[in-house]
Amino acid sequence: MGWNRFIKENGLHMSWIVAVVAMLGSLFFSEILNYLPCKLCWYQRILMYPLAIILGIAAVRKDTKQFIYVLPLSIWGMGISLYHILMQKTSWFKEAATTCGPVPCDVDYINWLGFITIPVLAFMAFTLITIIQLALWSAVRKG
Repeated sequence: MGWNRFIKENGLHMSWIVAVVAMLGSLFFSEILNYLPCKLCWYQRILMYPLAIILGIAAVRKDTKQFIYVLPLSIWGMGISLYHILMQKTSWFKEAATTCGPVPCDVDYINWLGFITIPVLAFMAFTLITIIQLALWSAVRKG
């Protein structure tokens, strides 16, 4: 099985699984562990949750052209996540972090291996979805 065929047959499902895991992970952190999401976490959720629905419907319908709707959400999510990571891990945006809302945006609820925080997890999910969708777009264009 060639790469193009593999990505055409499985890309939608892989993207959907990433989106669902990210959505359930964010719900686990807030509803089970009682971590209050900051303003930027809410923005990331606003972009990830529809991806779980859009990609689920696209996977069932085998709609390989949904990247038109998915890529803007995933790329925008990557940008917000990257800004959030820079706010947490650098001194560049520290002033903005404290004025983010009731929960400061630089709070590290988790810090696995010294660098994996909730915004890093969101960035990885948005990036994976983006890469898979770009590969699917390329495979569809090649025929």
